Formats: sequence, C-alpha cells, structure tokens
Amino acid sequence: MIGYSETENTTSSSRAFNPATGEYLDGKFFNAELDDVDRVCLLSQGAFHVYSYIDKDKRALFLDEIANEIINLGDGLIERCCLETGLPEARIIGERDRTVFQLNMFGSLVRDGSWLEASIDPAKPERQPIPKPDIRRMLIPIGPVVVFAASNFPLAFSTAGGDTASALAAGNPVIVKAHSSHPGTSTLIASAIIKAAKNCEMPDGVFSMLYGSGRIIGQALIKHPSVKAAGFTGSRTAGRILFDIASQR
Repeated sequence: MIGYSETENTTSSSRAFNPATGEYLDGKFFNAELDDVDRVCLLSQGAFHVYSYIDKDKRALFLDEIANEIINLGDGLIERCCLETGLPEARIIGERDRTVFQLNMFGSLVRDGSWLEASIDPAKPERQPIPKPDIRRMLIPIGPVVVFAASNFPLAFSTAGGDTASALAAGNPVIVKAHSSHPGTSTLIASAIIKAAKNCEMPDGVFSMLYGSGRIIGQALIKHPSVKAAGFTGSRTAGRILFDIASQR
C-alpha cells in the first residue's frame, strides 16, 4: 500500500496463520521489493512538503477521523485480529479502544498547540557591550517516519499505534513496515487510515504500509535518505541492527 495505490507483487506473497489452530487464513499479502522502498519514500517526502504545512485543526481532525474509521470497522476487525493472534476477544476490544484513545489524545494535543514549545526571547538593542538579537524557537516536523509494527500488540503498537499517531500529530508522513504475524489486521487498519486521509483531503503519501522482510525491506527503509526518523518495538537484537544502520547514515 503505497499512498493511495495498492501494488501486487506477483513474485512474492505470504498468508496469515492462526496460532491457535495451526491453520492458514484466507487472504494473500504481497511483499514489497526494493524498488517499492524507493517509490514509497519519495512519495512520502513529497507529501511531507504539503502535510507539514497543514493547519493544526485539520491535522487534529485527521487523527480523530482515523479513530472513527477504526471504530467503523466493527466486529470484522476484532474477529480477524483474534484469528491472527490467538488472543481473546476481550483483550483485542480493549486494545482497539486504547488505540482509538491514543489517536483522540494526540488530536487534542495538536489542537492545544503547547507541544510546539514556541518561545520568543525579545531583542535588547540597548544591551552592552553588544545588542541582544531577537531569538525565536519552536518544534517543527522533520520528515517521513518509518514505524515498525509490533507482533504482541497488533493494534496499540502497530499500524495505527502510538508511534504512528505521534508522528502524524507532529506533521510527519508515516511509512509502516507491517508485521508478518497479523497482516490482515494491518490491512484493515491501513484501509481505515487511507479512508480517513481521503475524507480529510490529505496529500497522497501521508500514510503508506509495506509488507516484507524486516532484514531486507526494513533495513532499506532505514537507509533511505528521505526517511528522517523511525519507531521500533521488537527484540533487542533487531533493534540494535536498525540502530547501528541509522547511526552510520
């Protein structure tokens, strides 16, 4: 899912697996290739130049709309997530509600504006021995953010989890590297985000999601010059590898 487009790589695909029954589930999920990485990163970079200038009220509305669209997925999301994870329904419902709460919370924070930490230190031209200049500062968006979805929290730390919500709130497009353990759940959530983006007239590329190997696709995303930050939840070993790659840029 590269922005508003869906690509089908016929050379490599995967299926979801029910850990409770040992059976494969319906649906085929196409893995990204290295060319897709470059394409998605450049699209996200282009979206950044538009999205980062969108006013805070419209950005907050976007986050609220994502939350609404996740709720609108209804029982289908809960059922698919339970099948892919083996987790009980009550746990998934609670995590869905937590995910929605996080999105609404960041929407409220964006409207408040205090997160910008804007400050003005006025000039003092009469100061001796030299005049003091006017100094102003505030936090600004930095660019496309890659989010690595977690396996054990398929909603709250995944496609529309806290890393995604915070990046979008700050004015940064998001590229999610989906986790292979719950691809159907990720697709449903991604479709909700894309629907919300279209409803709110967000730029194409404000959100994308790729399936594929963390070793190949994940590392390529971290290496791409258009990517400015990453959020990762996972093993210490994998996190260390990504950290070292980022440090070498």
